[in-house]
Amino acid sequence: DGSITSTVQANTTAGFSIVEWTGDGGQSTVGHGLSSTPEIVIQKNLDSTSDWWFYTTAIDGSYDYLKLNSTVAKSDYSATAPTSTVFTSHGWGTTSMIAYCWHEIQGFSKFSSYIGNGSSDGTFVYLGFKPAFVMVKQTSASGNNWWMIDSKRDSFNPTDKGLRPSTNNAESTGLTLDFLSNGFKLRLSGTGLNGSGSTYFYMAFAEHPFVGDGTSP
Repeated sequence: DGSITSTVQANTTAGFSIVEWTGDGGQSTVGHGLSSTPEIVIQKNLDSTSDWWFYTTAIDGSYDYLKLNSTVAKSDYSATAPTSTVFTSHGWGTTSMIAYCWHEIQGFSKFSSYIGNGSSDGTFVYLGFKPAFVMVKQTSASGNNWWMIDSKRDSFNPTDKGLRPSTNNAESTGLTLDFLSNGFKLRLSGTGLNGSGSTYFYMAFAEHPFVGDGTSP
């Protein structure tokens, strides 16, 4: 669908696609193969050492970027935001590129933001489902890592174990969240997940997903 031909594998029921293309050196458009506009597009250059560019409209409605391998805060992105058919290529030269695209599916996935309260009786985030996986990043300030928490390494509340895709560190402990039937609740006061007044992006996926027609994706 875009100005550059792309090869796409898509699960439109789950709202996820993987896209490969060869760049043309500019910010050209690339088809994503989904049935709705993606809120998240992660792009990576395959031919050389480079950042993982994480583009999203889910934080505050504007088109923003972060880096999955970095602790930097979010910045506004000047390129055109994704549409129902295409997204904008990052703009490297004539190199091989990969992108991972998601859009929300009610009852299966949720991408948005919350404000921390700095308390061990922390912010509750409504999802509409019980999460199996949550990834969080403070976006209003630099210095804090991405965090991934799931219900497989911690099968009861509060959760404890976390991984940081922005580092090569081993698993950490002390990531205290409650995974509830309709969302998750912070149980720690640190700035990594719940700093007072700080904004945090999150992406969450359901433990028992049911979408659209009541089927599992």
